[in-house]
Amino acid sequence: MTLVLSGGRLPGRDALVDVVLDGARIAAVVPTGRGGEVEGSDFSAERIPLDGRWLIPGLWDQHVHFTQWAQTARRLDVSRAPSAAEAAALVARRAADDPGDDLIVGFGFHDALWSDLPTRELLDAATDRPVVLIAGDLHCSWLNSAAARRFAPGSTEAVLREDASFAVTSLLTAADDVTLDRWAADASRAAATRGVVGIVDLEYGWNLEVWTRRIAAGADALRVEFGIYGEHLDRAAALALHTGDTIPDTAGLLTVGPYKVISDGSLNTRTALCTRAYPDGGHGVANLAPGELVERMRFAASHGLVPAVHAIGDEANRRALDAFEEVGTRGRIEHAQLIDASDIPRFARLDVTASVQPEHAMDDRDVADRLWEGRTDRAFPLAELHVSGAQLAFGSDAPVAPLDPWAAIASAVGRARDGRRPWHPEQSVSAEVALRASVRSAVAPGQPADLAVLDRDPSAATADELRSMPVAATLLAGRFAHDTLR
Repeated sequence: MTLVLSGGRLPGRDALVDVVLDGARIAAVVPTGRGGEVEGSDFSAERIPLDGRWLIPGLWDQHVHFTQWAQTARRLDVSRAPSAAEAAALVARRAADDPGDDLIVGFGFHDALWSDLPTRELLDAATDRPVVLIAGDLHCSWLNSAAARRFAPGSTEAVLREDASFAVTSLLTAADDVTLDRWAADASRAAATRGVVGIVDLEYGWNLEVWTRRIAAGADALRVEFGIYGEHLDRAAALALHTGDTIPDTAGLLTVGPYKVISDGSLNTRTALCTRAYPDGGHGVANLAPGELVERMRFAASHGLVPAVHAIGDEANRRALDAFEEVGTRGRIEHAQLIDASDIPRFARLDVTASVQPEHAMDDRDVADRLWEGRTDRAFPLAELHVSGAQLAFGSDAPVAPLDPWAAIASAVGRARDGRRPWHPEQSVSAEVALRASVRSAVAPGQPADLAVLDRDPSAATADELRSMPVAATLLAGRFAHDTLR
């Protein structure tokens, strides 16, 4: 079926064009009025006037935890709590407003900025119901005594970090598969309203069957690449899954993603591995010794899985780059938040993509100024990475930040949010660069008909205008996933 998007504009250009779609592909991009010259076009089909709106390739969020994102709106928001005491007070209010004996799960706290300590006693005083509060960076969780008895028996710590925390949060799904799938479908449609056509889902666990089931049930608003974690490497190898393979019977929507390995922790949790000490004297944690990291990456690469290494601290990034160099494989570093200047050129030289989340720079700026004092000129060095020739891939790490690529684009361009002064504006990039880091295709013949129609020219928009970019329509494989035009 031929569909013509008529009278649109490409960013930064005044001339109007018609974009001719032949099924799931772009057949032609021609000056408006010349669409009839495209060989084989069926112009009895629908023509949709764009009235001068702007066309861009559909956006990708290249790092999400989708099932957690789908649940986050249903969890207690503690992201703005200025102290542990206030977070506990929010728990107490939730318990009073919603009586029962069921689990309370909250999300979003940043204890690195608190002057008081998160203790079991604080949460125990708030309610006798089990309570688990998950940090905004996903790398630690705060439990009261009832929750500890259920999820972490034998632990005496109020705050669990890294693997101990992941073990708890993986048990917190309160809904059955049918309900979770419905929430995921809702979240997919919401993403489409922001111009999103695809995600790299790095949700913990084994997600092949999860997404196969969701797509079979009609969740067809997004393309999905699902990541594979270390505990499932043997399983993926036995199934001969290779990064980039399309899974049969999913309408081309489901693809094998990268092998995800978490090499260090996070900034807020003070577990990101750094060369210089944090104020408390620690340097963070290495979840794997360098030799173990190399061994796992080599195994994955030898079985056709591209490594994606979580590395936030500068020492973690150096070790990850060392491992890529030793293994001799391309891949991705997820987050790449603090990077020594000497390591910047290695990304391009080793063909390692910097998979970064620019909105984290806005979320973490105050924590970074405190914990990485004197080094924040090395934090989120997007401009240096771009100039060095590194490939940038933007994501949200949802639910750590909202699944909205326009927030990432705005933060990368403006390095500011909420009316504050730009934070290290020397590391900002242009809107063109930010858009290129947020897409996988182009508005050109032969490319996928994955498109977003905008009411504003992104190349001429301010950072604030980018953040609130109005999206009139989103097309996935030539069909509308979001539509306000017709």
